[in-house]
Amino acid sequence: MNVVNVSLQVLPVVEEEMIYPVVDKVIEYIKSTGVKYFVSPMETTMEGDIDILLDIVKKAQDICVKEGAKRVISIVKIDYKPDGVTIDEKMSKYKDNC
Repeated sequence: MNVVNVSLQVLPVVEEEMIYPVVDKVIEYIKSTGVKYFVSPMETTMEGDIDILLDIVKKAQDICVKEGAKRVISIVKIDYKPDGVTIDEKMSKYKDNC
């Protein structure tokens, strides 16, 4: 399968002071998988095989629950094109602004 981008925003239903620590656990997990990823203020965008990335999305839910979330709302965006799509091709002209 060609390279795709998947963006994930997790919104764990926890006490307010726990939101960032729970999200940090998800980002730590994403980092541990070895996929290319980019963290932004509202979501994390990953690059790779769609099956691997969707498995990461599923695991993110489990991590939030393990960290105390009674509910998890996730927003997932997928950018797919037959020839593949990379983070670099979409972001290279903006690198100086990040």
